Amino acid sequence: MEKANIGKTAVVIGAGNIGRGFIGALFAASGYEVVFVDVDENLVNEINLRGEYPVRVLLPDGNHIDTVVDGVRAVNGKDTGASAAEISKADICAVSVGVRALPFVAPGLAMGLALRTRNESGPLNIIVCENMMDAGRALRGYVSDMAPPDIRAAIDGITGYPDAVIARMVPVQTDSMKDGDPLRICVEKYAFLPVDKAAFKGEASKVSGMILLDNFEYYVKRKLFIHNLGHAAVAYLGLLKGYEYIAEALDDADILYMAASAMRESAAALNCENPGDAANLQRNIDSLLYRFSNKALGDTCARVAADPARKLGKSDRIIGSLTNCEQYGLPAVYISAVAAAAALALEKTVAEKSMMPDLSEITGLPQEGKNFGLIADFGMACVSAAVNGDDPVAALRRMAVDCAGEITIL
Repeated sequence: MEKANIGKTAVVIGAGNIGRGFIGALFAASGYEVVFVDVDENLVNEINLRGEYPVRVLLPDGNHIDTVVDGVRAVNGKDTGASAAEISKADICAVSVGVRALPFVAPGLAMGLALRTRNESGPLNIIVCENMMDAGRALRGYVSDMAPPDIRAAIDGITGYPDAVIARMVPVQTDSMKDGDPLRICVEKYAFLPVDKAAFKGEASKVSGMILLDNFEYYVKRKLFIHNLGHAAVAYLGLLKGYEYIAEALDDADILYMAASAMRESAAALNCENPGDAANLQRNIDSLLYRFSNKALGDTCARVAADPARKLGKSDRIIGSLTNCEQYGLPAVYISAVAAAAALALEKTVAEKSMMPDLSEITGLPQEGKNFGLIADFGMACVSAAVNGDDPVAALRRMAVDCAGEITIL
């Protein structure tokens, strides 16, 4: 592990699962003192009381590896002045609060960056750890809106907002996972942090596990249209069959086949965008399906499938993958089947008249389009199977194979 940053400080805004279980752990392993900023007063007090927290890596064989992240402290995010003071002195910063909370962290960032500008403290890179296209650009806009007008341009000139691809899976922390310790975070072994090399101001800091990438937009799309699509496919198909856990759903041969086929359809389009990447894309799919099957994570279909309206948005994991296939004239049959499963999770009721208008509005797909019709047909196939007491996912598989056959990337 890189320890070149002794005496330097990293500020992590958001001390939740990703903040502590991934980003903070990487910074600490790299030698930084880690300062968390969070609005959970009890969490802040517990971190300050102990100055450390445990991380448990859950292995697929049922074993685990325990480590302790030390050299940490925290400030209350409701105290804008205190968080701004930390930001003004930080050597590196990261934000992991959820997309909807980005506007709420902007005031503290703007105040801290204003202090930094007036003190001529040098550039600061804020790694934006959110599952959203152009999250860094969005945060830059929020901060700019809150910055003092007279130094707004100067603040922008010293601040980098590199986006990161967050691929480490950190499930909801159950009491069993906490194992008697409220600060314990359980995670999977995967711990790489790809970031946008071009977005850094000045030289990028050395952080263990951080990978600086050119052509970053492609890797963001790969995360969204392979990882997030596949995870959603398993979750929504799993809900159709009544499975509770992601790993349990993947033990179902039909679900595994449908999820893998949807991922391969999406990968075929990505390979058109970045020719010659087919082998890497297939390895990525194989690795992800293996990681999804980790029973020790206890990840649930309900968690991964949460907020289906957002996940059916026109640029998100399902419809974004579908339209990417359309762009290259490629089939999106299995992705359409996943969209139907997500639509049924959205509607709760599976009546055609209640599903179709909402689906058109949410996805932005024209109702006269081929794939919109496929989604509707797959939805009704699920309804018919459920009414007749049949397996809805098996019905989807039969219909998809009839439409598309076997899917390969090449």
